[in-house]
Amino acid sequence: MKRQSFLHMAGMGLMALPALASAAGNKSRKIKVPPYLQPGNTIGITCPAGFSLLETIQPSIDLIQSWGYTIKVGNTIGKMDHTFGGTDAERAADFQQMLDDPQVKAILCATGGYGAVRMVDLLNFNEFKQSPKWVIGFSDITVLHSHLHQVLHVASLHSKMCGSFPKDWATADEVQQASILSIKDALEGRKINYPSIPVEHNRLGTAKGILIGGNLKILENLNGSASMINTDGKILFVEDVGEPLYNIDRMFCNLLRSGKLAKLKGLIVGGFSNIKVDNPAVPFGRDIYTIVKEKVAAFNYPVCFDFPVGHIKNNFALKCGLPHQLVVENNLVQLTEV
Repeated sequence: MKRQSFLHMAGMGLMALPALASAAGNKSRKIKVPPYLQPGNTIGITCPAGFSLLETIQPSIDLIQSWGYTIKVGNTIGKMDHTFGGTDAERAADFQQMLDDPQVKAILCATGGYGAVRMVDLLNFNEFKQSPKWVIGFSDITVLHSHLHQVLHVASLHSKMCGSFPKDWATADEVQQASILSIKDALEGRKINYPSIPVEHNRLGTAKGILIGGNLKILENLNGSASMINTDGKILFVEDVGEPLYNIDRMFCNLLRSGKLAKLKGLIVGGFSNIKVDNPAVPFGRDIYTIVKEKVAAFNYPVCFDFPVGHIKNNFALKCGLPHQLVVENNLVQLTEV
């Protein structure tokens, strides 16, 4: 497969050129961009939320090592405290060690699930602020992305985690390979440029701003906390999994009523997968497109649906905190790092 011609129908895009450290959309604070990775650098793998076994993450270890990187396996890999990858204290200590280790240049979260919010306030970011590094993951890791952006003003990488790596790279399909390779490209400083299939429900327009976002449920839960993101002047992306339509509606109502939708530059709606079935006797009566369009009806920014991010196979790496341009036209949807 050619690296710059992966499947357009799956929402793929090209990668090229080093990224710039800019902070459009946050006039008072410049976003710190961690150093991009070089061959031989070390990537740490840890469990800040749910548990993960060594055999589960071994395919990701093997592939990342084949890219020329060294792997440091955290102490939480293989630990279990019910659904968590160790106790809150153990998960925080392991993540802290990764934050403070000068040899670790990026921290890959093994899995999501639940638990990052229980340990984020146990972390000391003093060393990290002096020597920021890439924090990688999605879903529950939205807690960390939001905290890094809002409190520490450091860019991070929203992407697949260890459990999404194929067991056998040779037999993985083109979409899976491309989404995994997007992590490598992002970590090595190549700019993202993702097309997505136009959807009739899209609202047309062009926007420029800092890209932020993640899991919708997590963003809702962070409202009112120190990690709550300021969305003003930014491009927001959201995704979720396993929620009923009424709850998706409730979460978007929360964003609307808390002002998170009012001053956006643009809205990207990613995958909302495995939506729980309504009670057939009393259906909710609104799909994801209707829900979103209701909430943004009073605003004029571009909106795109079905973007390749979320709990889906074509979940591509996105650099949170960096400036992007979103173009939504009848025949083109494009998100480009600028």
